Amino acid sequence: QVQLVESGGGLVQPGGSLRLSCANSRSIYAMGWYRQAPGKQRELVATISRGGGSTSYADSVKGRFTISRDNAKRMVYLQMNSLKPEDTAVYYCNTAPVKLEYWGQGTQVTVSS
Repeated sequence: QVQLVESGGGLVQPGGSLRLSCANSRSIYAMGWYRQAPGKQRELVATISRGGGSTSYADSVKGRFTISRDNAKRMVYLQMNSLKPEDTAVYYCNTAPVKLEYWGQGTQVTVSS
């Protein structure tokens, strides 16, 4: 059983940056970051291949967010720059595609002045 643990969220002003971390990933899986804003469905933000050589991003975050992983440390990261109020959401990591049993508690990101 994999217990993914997200951290690094917080309150940040528009234009600011945050770095999210996801612990306990597995190198055998491609991984992704997902987010769910109030009243909206959970959406895929970014994915990274098992070895880290291939990444993909939602159009809404392309050029602002960077996903990375360190398989030796079993960590996945999401560097978020130029944050906008519409980035406010709970952010989750999971495999890509998702495994329902791996959803963690997520980490809240709030972008507000």
